[in-house]
Amino acid sequence: MNGLLTIGEFSRITHLSVKTLRRYHESGLLEPATVDDYSGYRYYATDQVATAQIISRFRSMQMPEREVRAIVHTPDPDARARLISEHLTRLERQLDDTRSAVTALRRLLDPAPPTIDVRRVLTQQCSVAAISEVVDASDVLGWYSDAMAEIDAAVAHTTGPPGGLYDNELFTEGRGQMTVFVPTAHAPSAGRIRPMTLPPVELAVTVHHGPHDDIDVTYGALGVYVETNGLAIAGPVREVYAVGPRDTDNSALWRTDIGWPVFFASPTTT
Repeated sequence: MNGLLTIGEFSRITHLSVKTLRRYHESGLLEPATVDDYSGYRYYATDQVATAQIISRFRSMQMPEREVRAIVHTPDPDARARLISEHLTRLERQLDDTRSAVTALRRLLDPAPPTIDVRRVLTQQCSVAAISEVVDASDVLGWYSDAMAEIDAAVAHTTGPPGGLYDNELFTEGRGQMTVFVPTAHAPSAGRIRPMTLPPVELAVTVHHGPHDDIDVTYGALGVYVETNGLAIAGPVREVYAVGPRDTDNSALWRTDIGWPVFFASPTTT
């Protein structure tokens, strides 16, 4: 047919296989310009080449076909831009997750196993402004950010770095009590914030240096220490963010104290 391309010609031009073009036709993602009623042959217009290449590009970015279809068939440029932006955000999140996994794997696969310094301490009683809720493990980061922002907006003067308490069920069951806090002499009762007194507790403490991409490796090493030294676990894990994102954008300088509540003899008071 004049001005039209056979499916083979269109395939060579767009680098989409004939099988893929047939599937795109069946799904409605990219329909031929016309189909011969007698032979069933598919024919494509030259102005469909750019559309086919756009589809190919999005599919190479792992965008689901239903979203590609929505973009291709949406005449509103703002709606198209929003769909593309949402997918790019997901890709960035996946890239961050991949980088985190690579960081942890490199540390775990290092010929020298991870070593940590552990201190046994007895904390002092501390007054804090805190928010506590039962949280799903998948929501921890978002919940922490929202809760800490609420505390920061309400508490002007602090007496130490912020921290968090994480119940064992959060790790073992995927859902448990979580508390974030900042030490302060004057804790308000506002919104979700409540004054709380953290009692003295015996901790096996180690320091995680750098970003939290591989903090689970440090947790694992501390857990091995607790088990091999015959220490009994006695309460929620405590994290203290001695240096964190609120202090510096350089994640290499971050320092997180991880404290595992334990029973032991002759603790050192700090």
